[in-house]
Parts: sequence; structure tokens; C-alpha cells
Amino acid sequence: MASALRLFSFRDIQVRVHWTFLLLIGWIVFSVLSGGQGFREVLVGIVLVLVVFTCVVLHEFGHALTARHFGVNTRNITLYPIGGVASLERMPEEPKQEFLITLAGPLVNLAIVLLAGTVHLLLAGLRFVQDPFEGGPMLLTLSSFLIVVNAMLFLFNLIPAFPMDGGRILRSLLAMAMPRTRATRIAANIGRLFALGFMA
Repeated sequence: MASALRLFSFRDIQVRVHWTFLLLIGWIVFSVLSGGQGFREVLVGIVLVLVVFTCVVLHEFGHALTARHFGVNTRNITLYPIGGVASLERMPEEPKQEFLITLAGPLVNLAIVLLAGTVHLLLAGLRFVQDPFEGGPMLLTLSSFLIVVNAMLFLFNLIPAFPMDGGRILRSLLAMAMPRTRATRIAANIGRLFALGFMA
């Protein structure tokens, strides 16, 4: 049995979903139904998860297409319950290229925040927060959700914890002023500190 199911390809980059993603959908269905809610809420929950992972796919394509600009191909993008991974054939040795490739992902999320925020302002003035389960105009609900989700993805991916995006951004910046191996060691040590902080 294959560990990942192919969804589609774009620009010769295959997008796949790992089988464990089904566990996430199952958990959502169980959690909603066990909480006494109905199938409408189950459907809403699944749709919101799919919206989140659409944003994750766009984030990963930000990495992949920027990498292609620098001559680096991407084997595939795989979705897991905890996020997505763009499998680049290699990471460029040039720090500036690594910086731009890594930063491209979070910038996609920032662009979605700005676009969704503009739509929301046009539709609802300055009212930014709306519970997706409270009904209301669908575009207002969707834009609110997109703003929150992508703002979180943007900020989370800027945490300088190697090998996350923020850690790779830090490594590339350090590598502009010192040997790459030393920059990697420093970024990895900072990443360990963040990991300890999260566990504390």
C-alpha cells in the first residue's frame, strides 16, 4: 500500500496526501459528533480543514516555484496532518537563494491575509472576527477564517527554529556572514532552545 495518495500535479510538481491525513478527518468527525452536534457541523469542520490545507499547499508551492526559478526542482509536495512538505531535490548553496526560497512560503500566507483582509473590509467595514459556526454571510465567514489561519501560518513559520522555515531563514542570513556549517550549527542550537521552550 502506498504511503501517500496522489491528488494532482501542477507545473510538473505532484501533490500527494499521506494516508494519516484520513486520521485527522476521522478525528474531526468523531469529535464533532461526540460533542452532540450534527452532520452540518461535521461538514463545516471538514470544509474548514480543507481550506487550511489549501493554504498549506499554496505555501509549499511558494517554496517550490521560487526554487524552480533558481534551477532547483521539487520532487513532490506531501500533506500530513501536521502540515505540508515540499521535497526539493536540493537546497542551493547560495545563502541569498536559500533565503528567498524559504521566505516565499510565509509570504504566500501574508499575501492571502492581505487579500482576504481587503475582501473583508469591503464587505464588513472593520469587523474582523466572526465565528465560522455562527452562520452569517459566507464570504465574511470565509475571509475571517482565512485571515486568522494565514496570519497564524505566517507567524508560526517565522519562528527561528531550525529546520522550520524561520530557522532556515536565520541560517541563510547567518551564512551570508560566516561559513554555512557554522551558520547551520548556530541555527540548529537556537532551534533546540525553542524546542525546549515549547516542551517546558
